[in-house]
Parts: sequence; C-alpha cells; structure tokens
Amino acid sequence: MAEVFVVVSKVKKMVKEAGFRTGVDYIQSLSSKVESMVKDSVEKVKTSGGKKTLGAEDL
Repeated sequence: MAEVFVVVSKVKKMVKEAGFRTGVDYIQSLSSKVESMVKDSVEKVKTSGGKKTLGAEDL
C-alpha cells in the first residue's frame, strides 16, 4: 500500500456525517489524487522559476 496523504479519520468522519460510508479503495484513491495535485503544483512552480513557496494559485 502506498503512502497516505490524507487524514483518514477526518475524511471518514466527514463522509459519515453526510450519511455515507467509505469504500475500501476510496481513501487510497483520494490520497493518489492529492499526491498528483501536489506533484503538479511543484512542477508548475519549478517551470515558472524563482518562487519557492506553493500557494493556492498553483493548484
């Protein structure tokens, strides 16, 4: 299993409060999306040059 980039208990609580359950693959898939978003942001900032801090505009 790959590294998890989300707080599992927080995600499950949010889903449960909405009246739903999380499937066995949901957390890992969500985590993969987060990882991909962060990597894309890093690449965006790398290619623009100069900046060392990721901000909301980099998502």
